[in-house]
Amino acid sequence: MRTFTTLEGNSQRLDGGAMFGNAPKALWSRWVETDEQNRIKLSCRALLVQEDDRNILIETGIGAFFSPQLKERYGVVEHSHVLLDSLAAVGLTHEDIDVVVLTHLHFDHAGGLLSAWQDGEEPQLLFPNATFVIGERHWARARRPHPRDQASFIPQLIELLTASGRVELIRDGQRSTTLGKDWRFRFSDGHTPGLMLPEFDMPDGPVVFPGDLIPGSPWLHLPITMGYDRFPETLIEEKEALLNDMVASNGRLVFTHDAQIAVAHVERDEKGRFGARQAQGNVQRMAV
Repeated sequence: MRTFTTLEGNSQRLDGGAMFGNAPKALWSRWVETDEQNRIKLSCRALLVQEDDRNILIETGIGAFFSPQLKERYGVVEHSHVLLDSLAAVGLTHEDIDVVVLTHLHFDHAGGLLSAWQDGEEPQLLFPNATFVIGERHWARARRPHPRDQASFIPQLIELLTASGRVELIRDGQRSTTLGKDWRFRFSDGHTPGLMLPEFDMPDGPVVFPGDLIPGSPWLHLPITMGYDRFPETLIEEKEALLNDMVASNGRLVFTHDAQIAVAHVERDEKGRFGARQAQGNVQRMAV
């Protein structure tokens, strides 16, 4: 039996203009609220999949590894490592996780792999019993990032993952030896080269974790991209292909950054516009 649970990690407040790219505030302010600094609330949500007596975690959020100065710069809200608290709430610790799947290695998606900041201490790699499943092309990108997104990676994390000897790299079109044939991966280049989207089946249709290809329900609108996206036009084409598949297969998406909606089916109206259907907040041990 397979179940999935959405888990909150540390949340952020980031500039709304950056999160909605070239869309004017008059448009995106219909979907989200801003504070006095024009920032919007963002989750850094992970997904726990439990199957065959193993615990599989998709992403780890931003975590609490930043120093107080950087925590303020990047709008991280909480001081503690919230994902560890969320795991504890479902009876687990980071040591109980067997596999960690990472869509990509930007700090707001992989920073939760590291222990919380302590003055004078180097961060430690958590999840000591897990295999880390990462896309091969994105791993190469993280090891030699472009100046455009160099600041999005954590050099110490790459070193710690390499030293662990527990990284499985997935080539485009391949399955994971660790996860087995029941898991599939889509690959995307619009946000960052080699973004990897894990997909698995539930009785009523597939579930996809789209990461930053579709970070939340407002980004279901095809033209909406983020200022952080490397290749927006490519991203829109990739997004449309995924959303068409989700409509056809009754699939669900799990949103990592949506502060309100964690899981939703996808619908398309008579004008061809995509939207969320049967949207839900966080779910626990969902089996259908």
